[in-house]
Amino acid sequence: MAHAPDVIAELTADHREVSELFAQIEEITPGSAKRKQLLDQLTIELVRHSVAEEMHLYPAVREYLENGDALADKELADHGRLEQLLKGLEARDADDLDFNRLLVNLRVEVFAHVKDEENNLFVQLRQACHPFVLESLGEKVRNAKKTAPTRPHPGAPTSPPAIKLLAPGIGLVDRARDFVTGRGL
Repeated sequence: MAHAPDVIAELTADHREVSELFAQIEEITPGSAKRKQLLDQLTIELVRHSVAEEMHLYPAVREYLENGDALADKELADHGRLEQLLKGLEARDADDLDFNRLLVNLRVEVFAHVKDEENNLFVQLRQACHPFVLESLGEKVRNAKKTAPTRPHPGAPTSPPAIKLLAPGIGLVDRARDFVTGRGL
């Protein structure tokens, strides 16, 4: 029986998907409506990923890593900056003057966050946690992404238990809005 990806493999795969979406956006002519459509897909993936990390990864970081509270707090601060940029982009059309500036800022922030997670946080987790713990976290993250919000909500809670209680409901509302508007399809 094959094992499902552990939390590190799962989140690293998400990182590659986000990188590919950025590459696709960069290939499209600035001002094109297709850029906005791709940004909507990118936003959906980033928000789902972030919420899953906030629900399951960062509590594990606090529990298993020395200096875990400081590491988790830093990651949450990164997420806060990303949510603000995503919210700013959500309110703009692709031909808006600030769209490209915000998109570049988002790319820089995302890539710095990804590099830090993959080169530091994930390495420490791999050393500190039993493979069973990492596999269990991977399953929890996969399940969380299924019900997570798809739009940025900068004011929403980012720590358990509030996020575990509120995220599925916010996610349901977001997915209903996405269905009605055709966003992300």
